[in-house]
Parts: sequence; structure tokens; C-alpha cells
Amino acid sequence: MIYKIVKYGDPVLETKCEPVTNFGSPELKQFVEDMFETMYSAKGVGLAAPQVGVSERITVIDTSLGEDPAEKHVLINPEIVLKEGTQTGEEGCLSIPGFREDVTRAQKAVMRARNVDGETVEVVGEDLLARAMQHELDHLNGVLFLSHLSPLKRDLIRRKIKKLIKAGEW
Repeated sequence: MIYKIVKYGDPVLETKCEPVTNFGSPELKQFVEDMFETMYSAKGVGLAAPQVGVSERITVIDTSLGEDPAEKHVLINPEIVLKEGTQTGEEGCLSIPGFREDVTRAQKAVMRARNVDGETVEVVGEDLLARAMQHELDHLNGVLFLSHLSPLKRDLIRRKIKKLIKAGEW
């Protein structure tokens, strides 16, 4: 099932998510599969549960856009245990369509999380994968990539979105 992606302005995007406890359940497994399907249909490399209106600490990432099964990551109740270096690059968000800006993040990140069965997994990411992990973890903490921009750029984007809302285009 493909979910509707929640857009900027919905309070679920700026709310810290609750930890998952129902590991191994058929509902959790189906939800994760649906998240991948939703992410692929939107041409994204990451999707967090709040982006589909669910305030739980679940994210899926695939920097190969479905081309390499080894790149599919399910990260439940994730935490970053190590960050190294810095990278600055263009970043966008499925919940803020049409807006992309340079964001500085760690070059390398190590994330510890659980899979759908509750087993601990550790993902080491560099470059795009590190960026995606940090971006998606921000979502689970109620933080949008806009908060990493200068106040001027952030305000400019917010004003443009308000105009789109007023015009019925958001």
C-alpha cells in the first residue's frame, strides 16, 4: 500500500516519535514493506514513519533506489553512536517537495537500531548513506532539514510554502 506523504505544516512532522515495542508483529512487517513501497514510488532514498502520519521511531533507507537489495535498511528505534568528519551537500525532503538546499552533516555515521524482529543491527554509512541516516533520525526527533539552514533561507522557504498553501498548491 502506498501512503500519502505528509507535507510541511502537519504537526506530526515536528513531534518526537514514540519507540516501537511490537517487534515481529505482522502489522509492523507490513508497515515497513508499505514504507519502502511509498518511498520508491516517491523516488526517495529515505522515509520516516512521521512522513506518513505515524509517530513511531521507524525509518527505511535505500540509497540504491531499489536497485541493490543489500542497500535496503530498516532502522527501528535508531540512535547514532558515532559521527566523523563533515560533508556539505544538497538535501531535499519528500515532506517539503520542490525545495533543496545545502546542508552540512557528518561524513560518516554509525547507527545502531533494531530490525522488524527486534534484533540489534548496526549500519555504517558514509557520504549519501550517512546523510540519509542523519536526515531520517532528525525526522524521528521532530526536526526538519530546514532547521539546519540559515534563518534567512529557512524564512524564505516558509514564505514560499505559505504562498503555495494560499494558492491551494500545497
